[in-house]
Amino acid sequence: MTAVHKPVLANELIQVLGPKKEGELMIDATLGEGGHSKHFLSCFPGLKIIGIDADPEIQKIAKQRLQDFGDRISFYSLWSHDFFSEYALPKRPDIILMDLGVSLFHYEKSGRGFSFRRDEPLDMRIGNSDQSAADLISGLSEKELADLFFFNAEERFSRRIAREIVKARSLEPISSSKALSLIVEKAVPPAYCRGPVHPATKTFLALRIAVNGELARLEELLETALRVLEKGGRMGVISFHSLEDRIVKNFFRNKNKDCICPPHTPICRCKGQRIVNILTKKGISPGLDEVRANPSSRSARLRAVEKIKDEELMC
Repeated sequence: MTAVHKPVLANELIQVLGPKKEGELMIDATLGEGGHSKHFLSCFPGLKIIGIDADPEIQKIAKQRLQDFGDRISFYSLWSHDFFSEYALPKRPDIILMDLGVSLFHYEKSGRGFSFRRDEPLDMRIGNSDQSAADLISGLSEKELADLFFFNAEERFSRRIAREIVKARSLEPISSSKALSLIVEKAVPPAYCRGPVHPATKTFLALRIAVNGELARLEELLETALRVLEKGGRMGVISFHSLEDRIVKNFFRNKNKDCICPPHTPICRCKGQRIVNILTKKGISPGLDEVRANPSSRSARLRAVEKIKDEELMC
């Protein structure tokens, strides 16, 4: 199967995370189709990479794409936060990369209902999640659906969409991506449908996040990955929507503080020490040329840090 995903901010990642010496180890914590790993392996002949992905189908694509690099790349099939929580390899990584976006494989070829432009079963599972998107649509109350759309994707018409879904499912089950898309289009004001973004975009985003626990596991992923990272190593995270970016930004800011005591505390009692230096003060977004060539990159934001201390070794 031909890979279709274009890695975003590839050159910017090289500048921020590129190896400083021979023999460094990188963990691509969200391997996908292997685009970022291929770029790094091609640019740095002495680099080795561990690629992690929870979806065995997309990992098959990555293995085929990266087969020419031989034993310079190895593969693990599980959720990244589980990999870092159980990390037992003899060498700690010098570089960790996380691209929190969903690959075009999932939208175009997985057949799991990620895209509102296709007529596919409403599934959206990437790994071994318990519930599908159809399960949520059929099982949640109107209020629960509205809250899911609002808090996971900041959908301003969440109540109207939830109301229309409940009305539609009382007549027949909502089991396809196309059916859900049409319901959302009917629920929102006509002007919303004429905007530059499809009116079902946030509804589908909110469901995907819920099905795969993306926001729920993100802080654990950041915490466990930073703990494993070698001192002096770099960690970069690419996010694609404001809720993810806010979690990443706040996590890095907190690890960049010398003191984490409450603001009203007159004397520092936490004995804290800064864990990271921030390498991207405001985050890095794609340039106009990349956005023109790859419109799906337009919302990407890269944040990166350099680890300066091991947190567990603090006094």
